Formats: sequence, structure tokens, C-alpha cells
Amino acid sequence: MIRLLFLMVPVLIYADNLKSLLDYATQNSDLVVSKALSQKAKASEVESSKSAYYPTIDVGAFYQSVEERTPMEAGDVYSGFAKVSFDIYDGGKKSAQLSQRKNEYKASNFDSESIKKSLSLQIVQDFFNIKSLKASLASREEARRSLLQQLTRMKRFYTAKIATSDDVDRLQSAYDTNIYEMESIKFQIISEKKSLELKVGKNIETLDDSKFKEFAKQTKELIDSVKSLMALKEAMVDSAESVESVYYPQLKIEDTFSVYDYGRSDANHLESVDNQNKLLLSLNMRIFDKGTVAKSKQAILINSQALSTQVSYSKKEQKMRYDLALSAIDTSNIKIKSAKSALIAATSAFKTISKKYDAGIVDNVVYLDALTSQTEAKAIYETSINDLQIAYAVYYYYAGKNIEEFLQ
Repeated sequence: MIRLLFLMVPVLIYADNLKSLLDYATQNSDLVVSKALSQKAKASEVESSKSAYYPTIDVGAFYQSVEERTPMEAGDVYSGFAKVSFDIYDGGKKSAQLSQRKNEYKASNFDSESIKKSLSLQIVQDFFNIKSLKASLASREEARRSLLQQLTRMKRFYTAKIATSDDVDRLQSAYDTNIYEMESIKFQIISEKKSLELKVGKNIETLDDSKFKEFAKQTKELIDSVKSLMALKEAMVDSAESVESVYYPQLKIEDTFSVYDYGRSDANHLESVDNQNKLLLSLNMRIFDKGTVAKSKQAILINSQALSTQVSYSKKEQKMRYDLALSAIDTSNIKIKSAKSALIAATSAFKTISKKYDAGIVDNVVYLDALTSQTEAKAIYETSINDLQIAYAVYYYYAGKNIEEFLQ
């Protein structure tokens, strides 16, 4: 008993349930990390736009040297200055740019959530597809044992001259075909597992059983990908306003304080100004550019209309997917009942036919048909259960919910 528990320890340590996979992926997947970095960059752009409202301070210095000084010009001139600038009015450009950056940041937030939810849906699909493949492999493994038992038995009969080579060959063919199918399924499991590991962002040893809570219909909310498009559309409108601001007055004030020192100078320069404060108030307004800015704004607004059309389509698609997901749940429940009934009947028939086959009442053709029916019925039943779980995930996704919140 102790040895058995010791052997089970690695499985218990490395087994991953669906919730743990989703939690890990939404924090560590390369796709999620990439979106998080993009989101961080957009946040920095917002802060940069906010800083544009504050005055700017520039400092500088210069040194000038001429080989031959003159009475009006010193040989060496040293200067340093500090300049404070402030935009009194910019035609609403900064305000529009800040609003644009905020909407772009909002869109990046929705993108980040969208990739998390989309990734979660894909992980759920891979998880239960693997479960279905493993169930199919298990049913074929059971069929392999039954076929091997009958093949061994038939070979003994053939040796004893009470069975023909056709009887052995038919069972051998069925056994080899079953092995072929098992190897194909094993490869599919490996492929699905590698795909799952890529999405999650880590190696997976074994998968624990997982399922969703009892189904409850949810109120549909807009999915994040649609919200992102809406935010981007608003950002484009802000961009158009920013471009148009050039047609409004631009009022700016600057105050520059400079200090000077001279070398190799005559008496005139000793009395020259050694510091100076200059105040500049400037007004600028564009009155003609042959429609350059107006056309740029029109192009941006047309792109904005294109996004509006895309938003409309995406909303319709979400509603369609939502309704289809509800239908898929109903269909899956019906399929489970039918598959369960078929499995019960196939199992009962196989038990009866196996006894008759052992007694020599039916031939191996009937036996193999019964075995195939039972094997397929088991795989179909397990697959139908897993398909229902996938249907739940698809429904919650298109209802705009977090899938992991509905897992047991």
C-alpha cells in the first residue's frame, strides 16, 4: 500500500486541473504578457499627454571665441540662459490628444481582457478535446484486451484443428486495425497536449478531472473585443479634432533670462549688458493650406466610420454566437441521453454476444460487430459529455463572462 502511494505522489504533484491552467495562463502566457506590456505603454502615453499641460523649462549655454576681437565685439563670450514656455491656448489640441490617449489606453485594456478570455476558451476546448481522445483511447484499449483474448483463444483452436485460418485472420486483422487506431489517437493526444502547453505557457504532466457548475443562463454583455473597437473609434474622433486644432489661434508665452560674461574685451564691453530678461508673447493661426488639414481630418473620420461598421457587425456576430451556444447546450444534453442509451444497449448486446461466441453459437463477424459498436458507443458517450463542457465555455465567452468563474 505504501509503495502504491509512493508511486502516486508524482501524479498528485504534477496533475493540473482546468482552473489552475486558466489561472496560470492568464498571468504567464506570452500572449497575455505581450498585451500587458502594450497596455503599460499606453498608460505612459496618457501620462505624457497630461504632462503637456505644464509649462516647459529649458536651460542652455554657449561659448563663442573669435581670433581678432574688435571694439564692438569681445574675443570671448560666455552665456547661459533659462527659458520658461507655456501654451496659453492651443486650439484644443492637448485636450483632444489626451482624450485620444485615454481611449487608446481603454482599448488596450479591453484587448488585454479579450486575449485572456479568448485564450481561456481555447484552453478549455483543448482540455476537453484531450479528455475525449483519452476516453476514445481507453475504450480501444479495452477492445484490444478483448480482441487479444479471443485471438489467443482462436489460435489455440486453430492449432487443435477446430478453427479455420479465416477465423484467426479476421481476429488478427481486427486486432491490428485497433492497434493502428490507438497509435493515431496517441499522436492526436500528443499534438493537442503540445498545443495546450503552448497556450498555457508551461509543461503539463497530467490533467485532472474538471467540469463546470450546473448551468445557469447569463445576461449577455458586450465582449471585450467589441468594446476595444468602440474605444478605438472614439480615439479616432479625438485624433480628428486634434488635427483640426491647427485652424484655431495658438497663443504662447515665453520668458527667457540670459547671463553673459566676456573675455578679451575692451572698455566698451566691460559696460555691456551682463544679464537680460526677454518676455515673448506669440500668436499663430493658419489661414490657408489648400485643404491639407481638412482632408487629413476627413480621412480619419472615414476610418472612424469603418470602425463603426465593424462594431455593428461584431455585435451581430456575438448575438449569433450566443444564440448558437445556447442551442449547442440543448443539443449536447440530448446527445448525452442518446449516447448513454446507446452505450447501455451496446454493452448489454456485447455481453450477450460474447457468451454466445464463446459457446460457438455466433461467428466472429457478429462478435466483432458487437465489439465495434460497444467501443464506439463508449467513445461517443464520453465525447458527448466533454462536448457539453465545451458548449458551456463557448456560451459563457459570448455572454461576455470570465469562464473560470463558472468552474467547480
